[in-house]
Amino acid sequence: MSPILQGLITIIVGVGGCVGYFYASNLVLDKVIFPPRGDDAGRNINRANQVRPWLFLFPAMFALGLYLVYPVIGSFIRSLYNRAGDEFVGLGNYTTMFAEDGFQTAFFNNVLWALVVPAMATFLGLLVAQLTDRLSWGNIAKSLIFMPMAISFVGASLIWKFVYANDPDIGIINAVRDMMGMVPVDPLQIPFWNNFFLMVILIWIQTGFAMVILSAALRGIPEETIEAAIIDGANPFQIFFKIKIPQIMGTIVVVWTTITILVLKVFDIVYAMTGGNFDTEILPSYMMDFMFRDDGRATAVAFVIMIIVLPVMIWNIINARKEMR
Repeated sequence: MSPILQGLITIIVGVGGCVGYFYASNLVLDKVIFPPRGDDAGRNINRANQVRPWLFLFPAMFALGLYLVYPVIGSFIRSLYNRAGDEFVGLGNYTTMFAEDGFQTAFFNNVLWALVVPAMATFLGLLVAQLTDRLSWGNIAKSLIFMPMAISFVGASLIWKFVYANDPDIGIINAVRDMMGMVPVDPLQIPFWNNFFLMVILIWIQTGFAMVILSAALRGIPEETIEAAIIDGANPFQIFFKIKIPQIMGTIVVVWTTITILVLKVFDIVYAMTGGNFDTEILPSYMMDFMFRDDGRATAVAFVIMIIVLPVMIWNIINARKEMR
């Protein structure tokens, strides 16, 4: 079957199935379970209205339970067994993993990524959003800065691999070092600092995302507050830090936490640039190392990543709801 035909059939079946489900469930609810007849007509109508939202939510709740809740519970149970799944090892995979130097390095690097990337991407996005609003060609600048968002992580990694190349004829860094009479080096093999060279790639990509969201938030600030601050004698720095920043703090937090969630799940950049070598391992790439080994640590690492992401995601949802009020 051709992909186009398969897609059309999927859309027709999916949309038709949803319409049929909602129509049939309403019909059964109103005509069979709580019919609006007799002495209990008013009570049945109220009961039907109380049940109806749950009928509409059931497909989504069922899908979430099947594709989200069940895999999480299944992964945790699977992490308590060996790779073959025939021997219960309890928390053995976790204790072995926590005691291993590779996991400690990966965890430290993940913390480093979570601290540096969201902070720098949000800061640069806010800075660019503020500065480009004052330029006549600001929209062109925003388009150029947002352009990396259209590139995949692997594609961006290949671009930056040329920037970091240890050949002065290719790599920009080593070309500058060669002009200064310095010996070429491979930035990706410098311990500790190579992590920051990898972070630059994600910062380069996510700055455009932060810029777009924060630029919209800045434009939503009432002009009256800014005009009042100018009349009171506030300088541009005071207006920015004491008037604008407090009013968009909710948006800044949402952008920050959204990028943090992405950082905790990033894998492509490290895998494409270094493969986790030279102490650049992070938890997702560390998990990949055990996917094909004879133990169950891969599922244990996956569950640890989920536990780390969960509080940040909940915090993001809470702040998003505050923004909607």
